[in-house]
Amino acid sequence: MKNKIRNLREQFDLTQLDLAEKVEVSRQTIISLENGKYNPSIFLAYKISRVFNLPIEEVFIFEEEDI
Repeated sequence: MKNKIRNLREQFDLTQLDLAEKVEVSRQTIISLENGKYNPSIFLAYKISRVFNLPIEEVFIFEEEDI
């Protein structure tokens, strides 16, 4: 699954560590998400979208093969 986390994080002037602390995960988790190596739980996706005040669909790009 693709996402816009890196772009949004930079727009909000957040480091990977800042975002990790806000959503209560490790910095490594944020790195894995940004690199597309990890798909978040629905709860983590929700927390991340709330940080950016956006719907989940505007942060994460769901593609047919992801379903």
